[in-house]
Amino acid sequence: MVAFFYVCCCVENLLFATISIEGHSQHCNRRCVNFSNITWLDEKGHIKPPIFLYLMLIFIARGWCIFAASLTQASDRAALVALFYPQKSDFIMALVAGVGAVLIYVLVIAERKRSPLWLRPMFNQLKWMLLLLLLVDGALLVERTINAYYLYSWSTGLDALFLFWSFIYLFQSKRLNHYFSDWKNEEEYEDAVKPDNLESKVGNKGG
Repeated sequence: MVAFFYVCCCVENLLFATISIEGHSQHCNRRCVNFSNITWLDEKGHIKPPIFLYLMLIFIARGWCIFAASLTQASDRAALVALFYPQKSDFIMALVAGVGAVLIYVLVIAERKRSPLWLRPMFNQLKWMLLLLLLVDGALLVERTINAYYLYSWSTGLDALFLFWSFIYLFQSKRLNHYFSDWKNEEEYEDAVKPDNLESKVGNKGG
């Protein structure tokens, strides 16, 4: 009987030690994650847009980038465009898709300045706007592949690779999703601290 009681005490102490170690490990992990997240914030406490977001916008607007680079070619401006877009229709569609990237960039600038406020509802839909532009870019990539009779080219391969990683990053990046909701959370906080809402909460507590 004494031996059984001794074994039970040892098992209980072992379980308690295991739970304590796991709890301490999780607490340390949370501290590490929170500490690393500090680098996401600017001097005003707002989440900064990730660098990869800018790269995604440049990728979507690459038609305009190629067009701007072709203007520097005095001899043959169409050669550079034809290198990336053999079909003229594909280049025109890339320019149209690039307009959406420019619009998103304007929304990012508005978020950085926190004004004008009437752009905030559009910024709150930024994730789905990016998804739509990536889907359009994917459709254009398929059309380019069909027009090239399914022949592989290095430009098509790089576009497909970057497009694949962009889809993954859009849904898996914690920082990007926190950035999308940062301005929205500020709006909810502003609504919560309005005098009318505070008075109603005080009245409800008093009642």
